[in-house]
Amino acid sequence: MTAVVALTTRNADLEELSTLLREQRARAYDVVLGADQIRSAGARLQIIGTPPLLTEDGVTTTSGRSFLPTGVCDAGLSGKLGIPQQYLRRLRAEKAELYDANVNGWLEHAPERRFLLRTLLPSSGDGVARAFLSDSYRIIDNLDVLLAALDGIRKAGLEVQIAGCDLTERRMYVRVVCEDIAALAPELLAGYRSPFTGASGADYPVVFAGFVISNSETGCGAFTITPRLVVEVCRNGMTIAADALRHIHLGARMEEGVVRWSADTEQKNLELVTAQARDAVQTFLATDYIKAKIAELTRLAGTPISDPAKTVELVTKKLSYTEQQASDILAHFIKGGDLSAGGVMHAVTSVAQLQPSGDVAHDMESHAVRVLQLAATGR
Repeated sequence: MTAVVALTTRNADLEELSTLLREQRARAYDVVLGADQIRSAGARLQIIGTPPLLTEDGVTTTSGRSFLPTGVCDAGLSGKLGIPQQYLRRLRAEKAELYDANVNGWLEHAPERRFLLRTLLPSSGDGVARAFLSDSYRIIDNLDVLLAALDGIRKAGLEVQIAGCDLTERRMYVRVVCEDIAALAPELLAGYRSPFTGASGADYPVVFAGFVISNSETGCGAFTITPRLVVEVCRNGMTIAADALRHIHLGARMEEGVVRWSADTEQKNLELVTAQARDAVQTFLATDYIKAKIAELTRLAGTPISDPAKTVELVTKKLSYTEQQASDILAHFIKGGDLSAGGVMHAVTSVAQLQPSGDVAHDMESHAVRVLQLAATGR
């Protein structure tokens, strides 16, 4: 039995996200351990020889604690210990004793190695092992990123709205839109209808400027700020991954024990996030930028699609979409009424809104340019 805070949320508002991140921080326990301080029992990770910890619940014993690994943590174990990920996943589901034997065997094989284990402590029962990482991983937490980025946006002086927030086991996504910075895209939206409302793109040919703030606490990629175009008629989002600002989570090796950054190190990290957010506002929330991106998309968008089923099959195969996603994309393409390469792009980005996973939704939005190229050129 595990009693910890929620790990994920989808389409939350800013207050809901910040509340969840604060709850997670209150339960966070990050520790650098030698391989000989970690063992697996019942497909749960146990830590050994760690000192007691002072928490909001009082003094908490940590040595001997068990933590249920998430899928992200299992992926970290797979990568760091050289155990095939699919095999490890199968052992967790079917043969816990073999899971233990593999993990413990490879930990014992290299006792000199050290790892960063990121966990959430429970109020009772097992905790959650969120990530199994290198001891040189630089922690930049979601809550700190969020607050620093919002400070950078405020300092840039533009009025923006938070269009929605997702938190997954892998990443945090915060979608920012500025409706004061917009451009007309009549050619891009001329034949398009919203598959949600039936509203016509010809009547609402406006595209707003925006960007996505994204961060991972669990080793699933860099802190990024990615420009995002938002179509007024259907609120489809198209992220321009090639222009993203990135900051890699890699630093010096950490000593064994509970991870606590110095105030100076933390301040430097957050100052960089704030500066990048301010730069993103100045770069991505600009009329010239959004007009240039609309022009790039429009050049391919008008390419006619003579065989929608074949084109959707090509796109979904190239981008490894599921059968259900492929079916939904074809349905949205038909509902959208735009029988062009642009219509295929709109179908993918509208289906993204329906995905229960924030990771999948973000990936589909980030495919917008690639989808347009595949639909227009067939390659």
